[in-house]
Formats: sequence, structure tokens, C-alpha cells
Amino acid sequence: MNETPIRDAATTIVLRKEGVEGPRVLLGQRGQGAVFMPGKFVFPGGAVDDADFRAPLRGALSPICQARLKTEADPALAHALPVAALRELREETGLVMEEAMGLSFVFRAITPPKFARRFDARFFLAEASKIAGDLDDFSRAEDELSHLQWVPLEAARRFDLPFVTRVVLGEVEAALHGPQPPDHVPFYDHRGPIGSVRNIR
Repeated sequence: MNETPIRDAATTIVLRKEGVEGPRVLLGQRGQGAVFMPGKFVFPGGAVDDADFRAPLRGALSPICQARLKTEADPALAHALPVAALRELREETGLVMEEAMGLSFVFRAITPPKFARRFDARFFLAEASKIAGDLDDFSRAEDELSHLQWVPLEAARRFDLPFVTRVVLGEVEAALHGPQPPDHVPFYDHRGPIGSVRNIR
């Protein structure tokens, strides 16, 4: 039996701090007919394309984030992953972040073997203040995600979320009171028959 290939992917968790409801994150719903996690609410993100390795990137991640992205990975991904994160944010929401300097690498997870599609996903945290334009204008979004909305952190847990998204929400809450970049990046590694959890430092 052939193993499902694991594709590199990037996800952007956009955190909006202002407002009477407290900190909010941007979520959208995947289509019910999607092969991967149908109907689930997720952060914007997707697989790294070949073009992401060659595309220009304005600004730069912090040196520690760049070093962590290279851990157990192709060093070229330290460039391609933030490019993919910003591209997917733009495609799926219509929102534009012009520089990678606003991204902080906070989480990594490899999809377990039971899924039809598997990803080695790196999650980047970004403050909404780094986005150019109207934060509530999703008119330029493509149709991969529907019901795009800013959701208070506590309310987000009541949505139909993938397990890993629930775990990442805890990291977002911790980031509100901790340093950026964080002291470590949790890594949920499901490359083997038994998954493991460890930290990238």
C-alpha cells in the first residue's frame, strides 16, 4: 500500500486585538465537498507551490523563526513558507499583508496517516494591524473558504474545528501574554505510525 505523500503547507493565524469582544481570529469554512476536512472552520492556508520558492518576499522573518523553519526541513522552505502563507491569505480572504516581517512561526503539525491528504503545516501568527486596507472587506477572496469572519477566541472553540486548530488556539492565547517569537514552537509529528509531540527551540 502506497503512503499518502506529505506536502509542505503554510497557514496564517491573523489576530485582531481591538474591539469590545476582545481578541479575535480570522476563520473561514471549507466547502462540504472538499476532500480535506470538509465543512470545518479553519485559518487561511494551503500547500506550498513550486513558484513560492522563486517568488520575491518583502521583509524578513526574525532570525530565530528562519532557523526554526529549517529544522528537519529543506532550508529553502524558510523562504517558500512565508511566501505561501501570505499568498494563501490573499487568495482565500482577499486581505493583503505586504511584508513577512509581521509573521511569527508558532506551530508545526504533520497530518496523521488516516487522512486522504497529508500536510506538513507551519502556522504563522500575524497581527491584523499589519494588513493593508479594510479588515472587513473579503470581496476579493476566492471561493475556497466561505463564512469568513472575525471570531472572539473563546467563541472560536464552539465552532466545528479540526483538532489541530483547537490546539493552535491555545498557542494564540499564550502568545497574547508571551514574547514574539515564542520561546519554543510545538511540533505535532505524525510521520511515523505513532505520533509524537516535541518542541522546536
